[in-house]
Amino acid sequence: MAKGYWVSVYRTVSNPEKVAAYDELAGPAVGAGGGRLLTSRDSRVVAHEDGNTERVLLIEFDSFEAAVAAYESEAYQKALVVLADGAERDFRIVEGV
Repeated sequence: MAKGYWVSVYRTVSNPEKVAAYDELAGPAVGAGGGRLLTSRDSRVVAHEDGNTERVLLIEFDSFEAAVAAYESEAYQKALVVLADGAERDFRIVEGV
């Protein structure tokens, strides 16, 4: 079974306090869904093309379905409410090979 991945690239962070509050809720929600953090908020980034060097997170799940279920979970949805307009990000769930 192919793994699933969350790829979250932050374009801008306008409210670091909201992002910190989101992190407090999102971490346990991701863990409860079986997610494993492959990068951290402090990981180094080299940007090419139109990329930026803001925070990039990569989280691995045992399956694509588990990744989608974790995103749709009540716990993660509460984290998103807290984040609100605190950051602009490009968030995707992708299936591995």
